[in-house]
Amino acid sequence: MDDLDRIEQEQEENEVPAEEIAFEETEVIEDDVEMMDTAVDEEYGAEQIQVLEGLEAVRKRPGMYIGSTGPRGLHHLVYEIVDNSIDEALAGFCTDIDVEILPGNVISVRDNGRGIPVEMNEKMNLPSVTVVLTVLHAGGKFGGSGYKVSGGLHGVGSSVVNALSEWLEVEVSRGGHVWAQRFERGNIASELTVIGDTDATGTLIRFKPDPEIFTETTIYEFDVLERRLRESAFLNAGLRIMLRDLRDSEAIVEKEYCYEGGLSSFVDYLQKSRALTPLHEHPIHFSVVKEDKEAEIALMYNDSYNELILSYANNVNTVDGGTHETGFKTALTRVFNDYGRKYNYLKDADKNLSGDDCREGLTAVVSVKLTEAQFEGQTKGKLGNTEMTPLVSGAVYDKLMTYFEENPQVAKIIFSKALDASRAREAARKARDLARRKSALEGNSMPGKLADCTEKSSEFTEIYIVEGDSAGGSAKDGRDRQYQAILPLWGKMLNVERSRLDKVIGNDKLAPVVTALGTGIGDEFNLEKLRYDKVIIMADADVDGAHIRTLLLTFFFRYMRPLIEEGHVYIAQPPLFKVSKGKKFAYAFSDEERDQKIAELGGSCDIQRYKGLGEMDPEQLWETTMDPQTRIMLRVSLSDAMEADETFSLLMGDKVEPRRDFIMKNAKFVQNLDV
Repeated sequence: MDDLDRIEQEQEENEVPAEEIAFEETEVIEDDVEMMDTAVDEEYGAEQIQVLEGLEAVRKRPGMYIGSTGPRGLHHLVYEIVDNSIDEALAGFCTDIDVEILPGNVISVRDNGRGIPVEMNEKMNLPSVTVVLTVLHAGGKFGGSGYKVSGGLHGVGSSVVNALSEWLEVEVSRGGHVWAQRFERGNIASELTVIGDTDATGTLIRFKPDPEIFTETTIYEFDVLERRLRESAFLNAGLRIMLRDLRDSEAIVEKEYCYEGGLSSFVDYLQKSRALTPLHEHPIHFSVVKEDKEAEIALMYNDSYNELILSYANNVNTVDGGTHETGFKTALTRVFNDYGRKYNYLKDADKNLSGDDCREGLTAVVSVKLTEAQFEGQTKGKLGNTEMTPLVSGAVYDKLMTYFEENPQVAKIIFSKALDASRAREAARKARDLARRKSALEGNSMPGKLADCTEKSSEFTEIYIVEGDSAGGSAKDGRDRQYQAILPLWGKMLNVERSRLDKVIGNDKLAPVVTALGTGIGDEFNLEKLRYDKVIIMADADVDGAHIRTLLLTFFFRYMRPLIEEGHVYIAQPPLFKVSKGKKFAYAFSDEERDQKIAELGGSCDIQRYKGLGEMDPEQLWETTMDPQTRIMLRVSLSDAMEADETFSLLMGDKVEPRRDFIMKNAKFVQNLDV
């Protein structure tokens, strides 16, 4: 059989032929042309221009390709390889994926797909598998019959992982043989050779992250990988994914994920993991297929006041939404209002329900698959295909309207919740208007206890939200008045997880925070009106202080989330101990540091344990906790919104048992709290 006959046969069998391992003629990478540092008096000429070849650009600027070289980027390497295997599953050729964390934090990913083609790529004069692993923008995802649906849009995943690994080994089972090749830091270390015979097909990739790139850590966290792989199994009904941790031979951990229920199982899991009480017995599930596009939706209502909508396109989590999510939300609101009018839930004089009313207590997953996915942004966080809006919108309207008509008791329960939400929204609007009129009459919109700073530019200012009047007094006296504002809080704070917006707006403990920050809350939140660049929570280092921090973080997450997303929220770290000997003293932030300071001062020291911020005088509070030159603060970031939502629901929700289980499981991580 000549090459042409072989290629035609492979295309007929819908395999990935070598010629479909495509690559772009010209790779345009922002940092491929790098201006070298030169002294001021040196001539700037051609010798100062460096051209990075091949995978050098990836190693030079890894953050461009995997987001960061911290823990998030480290785990992203695994996702890139697993996503290639999932693309094989989407194409209908893979049913099993095995992921292993081996000793030394080596990762192994094996699938039973078709196997990466090993035939020569004539354009590159290299085996196709070598091209896939060493050339950016190379793969079977740029057209043709290789992959009709793929999340790996840019074709850089495998080659980037190779470039950022100390070594990578690939084994391909295909055509009756097992082929193997090794790479070191992206370079070919051995030629592709046959190492055995087999009747199976598939690809095995093993790699060790390069410590020269991942200087912070190369240690994989099982829980982080577990969340991502479990999510992938939910999105691909029937696909079996196995995760094993083999780093400790005496404590091997193994988890298998396979969900025949697909998105319905996903919604069930999301509800249970948040300890929420469902309003109906089973998730509402429907799907639609039109030509080369399909949409699948599952949704369920619960007794909480929050919504959780997760959207995906070709298995990529579109965290910023997109056309498919817009279609879902628009149609959902239209169904509620049309059904409500038709069956007299809404009277002629009633206003229409808003989108927020219809989504209160909603958990939903929207997943679409299409051949030419157009993602916006480097992180592929938003779907841009306009044709997906009418597809999803039409499916939701038709299927959900039919479901409500066929299940009137479920519809009644859900509508009752939406109507309650609408009444609460109207009460919240009146509370806002009343607060605004009161502020206008009083002529001073700032809280009475706020000690504001004199600087007016928010770029340089910060506000300390302080637990208690005593600590607030010390903070006011010790602060830098030009840049630092102090807002003391006192009394029991509202748990917003169990309250609607109208209760939040009227709460006398939270209202001063809202007023001082100036952004508004909920649908009126406007980050551009933020009066301080840093919002710093400063509470005692005890259980009560931890509770106050959690209550405030819950409030910010639910009603002012951009504050966290844009990195404006911080947690102050006051010291736990003052270690003194004679005129010498030092502060310690942990038991271990206390013992170290005692040793450094020669032993037999006086130890002062700060049980509260109020025990510090203004000078001590300034030099330990508020001085920008010496203070330690934790910046609150949002790396996984879904996990954060689950944690807040679990910790601050109504159910005690799941919260107790969480505390017992994680108690070992708590340090230095007076219990």
